[in-house]
Amino acid sequence: MNADFLAGLEFWEREKGVSREVLMAAVQEALLQAAKKAVGPARELRVDMDAKSGDIKAFAKLIVADKVISQHDQISVFDARRIKADAKVGDEIEKEVTPTGFGRVAAQYAKQALMQKVRQAEKALLLTEFKDRVGDIISGTVRRFDRSDVILDLGKYEALMPNKERVPTEEYQVGERIRCYVKAVQEGPHGPEIILSRADPRFIIKLFSVEVSEISDGTIEIKGIAREPGFRTKMAVYSRDPKVDPVGACVGMRGQRVKNIVRELNNEKVDVIPWSADIKAFVTKALEPAQLKSIELQEKGKRVKILVAEDQLSLAIGKRGQNARLTARLTGWEVDIDAEQIVTKGFDEKVAEAVAQIAAIPGITREQADALVHAGLTRLEDLLSAEASDISDIPNVGENAAAILEAAHAEAGRRSLTVKS
Repeated sequence: MNADFLAGLEFWEREKGVSREVLMAAVQEALLQAAKKAVGPARELRVDMDAKSGDIKAFAKLIVADKVISQHDQISVFDARRIKADAKVGDEIEKEVTPTGFGRVAAQYAKQALMQKVRQAEKALLLTEFKDRVGDIISGTVRRFDRSDVILDLGKYEALMPNKERVPTEEYQVGERIRCYVKAVQEGPHGPEIILSRADPRFIIKLFSVEVSEISDGTIEIKGIAREPGFRTKMAVYSRDPKVDPVGACVGMRGQRVKNIVRELNNEKVDVIPWSADIKAFVTKALEPAQLKSIELQEKGKRVKILVAEDQLSLAIGKRGQNARLTARLTGWEVDIDAEQIVTKGFDEKVAEAVAQIAAIPGITREQADALVHAGLTRLEDLLSAEASDISDIPNVGENAAAILEAAHAEAGRRSLTVKS
């Protein structure tokens, strides 16, 4: 043990924030263990280290005896009086028992104990310092990889970003500096660990809180968020102040605020939408820019059935169903999206419909209506523009042509009066 070792103590005290008293206590304990191993059984063994020179000496407290039966516990009167002139039988005498070469062995034990104590102290400090930083964003440098987990250097400490907390579209390089969300400080296999994340939705919430002052001061509230890391995020915002546009504030002038966040997320798409207590309005905004035809709510199962035009279906559902999935997570309602079925009427159906409309005119029979439709007169407007001579040759019409046209004009008059009233 020498001055270099003492200098090491000062280094650990300064760099790791561990008090010299704690380190010295650990060293003393290690030296005692080393002495017990080197000296062997000894009564009340004690080790002393000079704080200035680093010299180490071992002492045992022996009992003065006329006849020494156990050298580990007793000392003769003759030997005792060489240490203390007035020693007598039954007295306790402390004798140096430092073995040859003990300094080298003791130093090795002390270094091991010191490193262990430093590691324990680091872990204790880690818990103390980071337990209140959960939920913060910190920067770290990628130090190495443990399989798919990323180990980051935070300066004094190392932190872990597990594979499940990584963004699947991101690749990290050793030496690269990245920002992460402090998700937890928890006990791991080797003691306390700082768990970081870039995939957690709360990472985006924190980024917006830092970027948008209206969120940090409570003017705007983030009501919900749904995220597929690396691809897309939907975030619902709300403000009790009617003068504040929550979406506009989050997006920023010319979109600058949201652009800063998207840049941090390596171009992950972020949709900021206005929150609403009206689930229909909320779902409609969440699915924009898709245009919805109808929304049906099933309160019992919290399910929303949506119909869209066929050309809007892929836009509403999103790539691999992403838009619908995120909307469901954001709103808390199951979302079913279907294309509106457009029924194309056949020729016979159209003819039957036209016959029924003409036959519904008072004064025109079903047979006459059928004959008129098959002659090409399918609407009331067609009859109004016809002359009696134009339809008198049609089977089942003949001499009734004038009466049929008169009935048509009477029906047109009734409809006109209905519209005016």
